[in-house]
Amino acid sequence: MIEELRSIASLAEEEIQSTETLNALTSVKAKYLGKKGLITERIRSLRSLPPEKRPEYGRLLNQIKNRIEELLKEREGYLKEADLDRRLKAESFDVTLPGFCIPFGHLHPATRMLNEIIDIFVSLGFSVMEGPEVELDYYNFEALNIPKDHPARDMQDTFYISDDVVLRTHTSPVQVRVMEKHTPPLSVVAPGKVYRCDADISHIPMFHQIEGFMVDEHITMGDLRGVLEVFAHEVFGPQTAIRFRPSYFPFTEPSAEVDISCVLCNGSGCRVCKNSGWVEVLGAGMINPRVFEMAGYEPGRYTGFAFGMGVERITMLKYGISDIRLFLENDKRFLEQF
Repeated sequence: MIEELRSIASLAEEEIQSTETLNALTSVKAKYLGKKGLITERIRSLRSLPPEKRPEYGRLLNQIKNRIEELLKEREGYLKEADLDRRLKAESFDVTLPGFCIPFGHLHPATRMLNEIIDIFVSLGFSVMEGPEVELDYYNFEALNIPKDHPARDMQDTFYISDDVVLRTHTSPVQVRVMEKHTPPLSVVAPGKVYRCDADISHIPMFHQIEGFMVDEHITMGDLRGVLEVFAHEVFGPQTAIRFRPSYFPFTEPSAEVDISCVLCNGSGCRVCKNSGWVEVLGAGMINPRVFEMAGYEPGRYTGFAFGMGVERITMLKYGISDIRLFLENDKRFLEQF
């Protein structure tokens, strides 16, 4: 048996040194060290030997296995180097040719629009605040006048992590967190990612939203309209008109949907605005007194407005993008247009 092992070792060394390709070397490795290889089978057969013969046979078997592995590694390195030399000699390269230009990357269109919107409100004196994306149910709903079992919760399509923890459905919780820690006057925008169980041509499960609010004594709906007119003119052009339509949000009262004159047809009517001349861009309203109470403000002393907009929605309107899912597909043909 010892002589058989030495014979196998000698044959393995000859075969390894005679291989000329990496594929051939792989076959040799499998022949000796594979699952059904000659050395592997003899390692398995150790248990059947008499106890007194196992130490010597096992020691020699281990030495041969290590030697074969060493030879395989050396031959693999030699063959790889030889293969590289062959390819370098076969391939020609003209060093006088000009180099290849690597194109510069740029910001995603939604990120560009997010930064543009933030800059507009910062220029109006708003501060930028952020909050957690994994939010307590209290801040996402209850402190915004949406108690448990309130029908408005059905509007949110919420991702629940537990009974009391959610992926935030809007950035409005930042409003409550800021009001808990600061007293008016306040002018804040809160940008960030939000999450809803919704996916189609105009909805995606994760998108960006900007919540804005202003709180002080004697803030009115006229202040809200003035701020949003500046926003609309800066983003869509000075010819853009806005209008308020009555709506309902639990955290504002009165509430409104805010429309702008269609950016494609200038209000004359087209497919995008469904021939109405108007397109919806955001929701807004005067902050509900109940929200002030939850934040600990003195009842009746302060008034304020709030608004919230989807950044992808604004980007689609400005650039005429028809499918919101394009923002997530990483198609260079789409992204390079911006």
